[in-house]
Amino acid sequence: MTTVVTSGVFPSTTLDPSKVTGAGTADIRWGTSDSRSGYQFRGSAADVQLDGTEFVVGTFVHRNFPVYVEPDEFDVNLTASVVFEDGSTTDLHFTFHHNETPNDTGSSPADDDLVDLQSFVHPRPVTIAGKQYKAILSGFRRNGRIFRQFRSPEGAVNFAEVLCVFSSDEPDVIISDLHYLGTGPSQPDEYVEIRNKGGAPQDLTGWVVECKTTGRSFSFPSGTVIQPGGRYRVYTNETHPEFGGFSFGSAQQVWRDEGGIARLRRGDFVVDQFPYRDKGFNKTDTP
Repeated sequence: MTTVVTSGVFPSTTLDPSKVTGAGTADIRWGTSDSRSGYQFRGSAADVQLDGTEFVVGTFVHRNFPVYVEPDEFDVNLTASVVFEDGSTTDLHFTFHHNETPNDTGSSPADDDLVDLQSFVHPRPVTIAGKQYKAILSGFRRNGRIFRQFRSPEGAVNFAEVLCVFSSDEPDVIISDLHYLGTGPSQPDEYVEIRNKGGAPQDLTGWVVECKTTGRSFSFPSGTVIQPGGRYRVYTNETHPEFGGFSFGSAQQVWRDEGGIARLRRGDFVVDQFPYRDKGFNKTDTP
C-alpha cells in the first residue's frame, strides 16, 4: 500500500481555443460571455492498494448551463498529477468526450449533457517502489454506483468521483457488484457485474455466471473479451449495451432477495464468488 496526493489540470480540448477559457488549469470553461459551462477537477489524498483496488483519484465537477458551441461533441484532456509518499511523482493523461446536448425540452434526462471516458488505460507504465504498474480509470462513482458515462442535468453543478486503479500487467477478473433488489414482481433490472481490475484483456468465451441458490446461469458468448478496467453486467431480463448487452433472459427473479451466492466459473474452476445477505444458508425460504 502507498499513500498518494493528486491534483489535475485540463491542458487542452478539441474546441476552437478562442471559445475556451482556463486551458491549463483545473477549471476549464466554454460558451459565451452570457453563459458558460465547463469542467473542474479537484484532487484528493488516498491510501492506495497496488492490486487493482479502486481509489478516488479526484472529483469531477461539471458546471452545466445552457450554452451553444460548435461542434457540440468534443474532447477535453485531463492531466492528473500523482505524488507518492516517497516523494516520487507521475502524470496520468486521460480524455473525456463531451456531448453538449440540445436544450430543447427543458427536462431531465432528455437534456442531460453526456460525458464519456475515452481512454481508460494510461499509455505508459507507472513505476512505484521499483515495480511497474498500469494506471486504469474505472469510471465515475455517484451515489455508490459506478458508471462509464456521466449524465449531467442541465442548469446545475454536478459531481462525481473519478476512480482509478494501479494494476499489474495481467488480467484479473472478479465479480465486482451484485444488484439483487430489483423492481417489479420479476425484478428484470437485477444484475451481476464483472470487472477486469487487471492490466491486460481477458477472453471470457464460455465463462459462466451462475446463481448458486436458484441454479440459473449465463454463459458468455464466443469472442467476448473484457478490456482492462472494463465492466460487463448480466441483467435478469434487460439489455444495456453500455454494459455489454448481456442478459439471463429470465422472466423470473434470478437473485433471491433473502440472500445467495453469485459465482464466476471458467470450466470447473471457480474464478470468483460473491456471497450476499444470508449467503444462501437460510433453508426455510424457497429459492
